[in-house]
Amino acid sequence: MIEGGRAPNVIPDAARAQLLYRLVGPATRCGSNHRSGASLARAEFVLEVPYQKFRTIDGLPTMIAAYTTDIPQLGNWGEPLLVGPGSIHVAHTPREHIEKKQLLDAVDLYAGIARQLLAS
Repeated sequence: MIEGGRAPNVIPDAARAQLLYRLVGPATRCGSNHRSGASLARAEFVLEVPYQKFRTIDGLPTMIAAYTTDIPQLGNWGEPLLVGPGSIHVAHTPREHIEKKQLLDAVDLYAGIARQLLAS
């Protein structure tokens, strides 16, 4: 998002830009590049959700998602595993829902994952 100026024919006295980066690694290099800029600019990093590498389970399909999760906020509870019923395409929207069959299938899925984790 970029904001600035009073009119299209006037050089703005101030401008502001908000950037969102979705990274696949630590943001330290990204931050240092911005912080070494001109003295007329200021960079603030107001939120950083670290990238996550999740555990995989044999037989369970995986995917790369351009979304974030609250898992980094849950502390050190072991190796994260992110799985659940429903579609990411409707998550956190007014149309968010889970079909009853998906919920019932999730019970079997969770039980199977628990058995596999206990066996390993």
